[in-house]
Amino acid sequence: MRLILLTFLVAFTTTVNAQQTYLIDWEEVGAESIDHFVELIQINSSNPPGNETDVATYLRAALAEEGIQSELYALEESRANLVARIVGNGSKRPILLMGHTDVVGVQADKWYADPFSGMRQDGFIYGRGTLDDKDNVAAALTVMKLLKRYGVELDRDVIFLAESGEEGTPEVGINFMVEKHFDVIDAEYCLAEGGTNVIRNDVVDTVGIETTEKMPRRVTLVARGTPSHGSVPTLKNAVLILANAVAKAGTWETEVRFNQTTRAYFQRMAEISEPDDAHRYNNVEDPEQSEAIQQYFLENFPYHYSISRTSVAPTVIDAGFRKNVIPSEASAILDIRMLPDESVEEFYAKLAEVIDDPRVEIVPERIYRPAAPPSEIDNEMFQTLERVARQMFPSATVLPVMSTGATDMAQVRAKGMQSYGIGPSRSIEEINSGYGAHGDNERISEEAYVDLVKFMWNVVIEIAAKPQ
Repeated sequence: MRLILLTFLVAFTTTVNAQQTYLIDWEEVGAESIDHFVELIQINSSNPPGNETDVATYLRAALAEEGIQSELYALEESRANLVARIVGNGSKRPILLMGHTDVVGVQADKWYADPFSGMRQDGFIYGRGTLDDKDNVAAALTVMKLLKRYGVELDRDVIFLAESGEEGTPEVGINFMVEKHFDVIDAEYCLAEGGTNVIRNDVVDTVGIETTEKMPRRVTLVARGTPSHGSVPTLKNAVLILANAVAKAGTWETEVRFNQTTRAYFQRMAEISEPDDAHRYNNVEDPEQSEAIQQYFLENFPYHYSISRTSVAPTVIDAGFRKNVIPSEASAILDIRMLPDESVEEFYAKLAEVIDDPRVEIVPERIYRPAAPPSEIDNEMFQTLERVARQMFPSATVLPVMSTGATDMAQVRAKGMQSYGIGPSRSIEEINSGYGAHGDNERISEEAYVDLVKFMWNVVIEIAAKPQ
């Protein structure tokens, strides 16, 4: 017990000293960082077409103001990636700060302000990319500038990668960097997007650190039948064949399975939940209770249902061209998000068994994100993330989380890089507001943004700075 207490006190003292060595005026730095953030939002880097070089050029100039050199790497001239490095003494391997500079498109008429204005109103910053992912890009820019400005002595290099193409075209971004220029971004640890902190009763209640993610492995179902007049029903109707296949796939109870991230997530959730929920979280792997628990998750908290299995969700159906013609072909897209250890081939074979109709072809989508094991939750980086989270948000529980979406951390995790997603704090009301990532009127609170910058800074100082 004394050894555990001594270890904690040494770690805590080292942490406090490291952070207090560099006394940041966060009011001033926060304002400076918000200015950069707003200016990044004002660059329309919607993908397609991307035009991420415009963002990279801005970042290069902002870094140069602090005396930081950077390089552009581009597969396509208009879609450059930026890499900057602040060199340490090399006693430890580097840390990579990664953010993507492209954003998804907008339906501008659905917004009440210009999506690329960076409007500031009532404590919020509005614009496409405020949550995905120019908040992380601007935060990493600020951290790099502060490291240089304060002359921080480092035990490890700190690398900043602002990468293009995350929103569906990774061949110009992370794939290009991993396949052609991995030497300039190779690191022991990576910090990127994907985490979410939840505010309840005006305090940060949970800090979610993304340690793994599900794999997008979509398929298109193609049903073929016999065309005929719509006035004569037939069992060879491609629409009917497809509908039956979609119903079977969409209601398929896939295997429930957990990994180190989801086990730890449910264990920690049980510790902070009301008795009924705690019982469910403590018994998610009990075969006698699993079915009832999973049904409860599906009806009341679909995220928990999704992280417990490989999920199958029908999203698009395409059939017919006239109301009185039975078509010969109909198709549907299934958005399949596989657990990290799922065998793609075996799962597709099971899907065919579930559909059980030779008239339906399963056409897999091109795989553009590799499978990778979850990042560890007992190493120096995760312990640092936990420690900083508890210092900044004393009432919070730190949760390792598996993202049901996908990020470019998949590519660097597949190369062996331990990668962790962090993000801003949002209230339950804000999360449910519709003003989220990819939504209309996407926004982030100014306070949450500055806290994200502080969080990233404190983590980097702890894990990379030479002890004082």
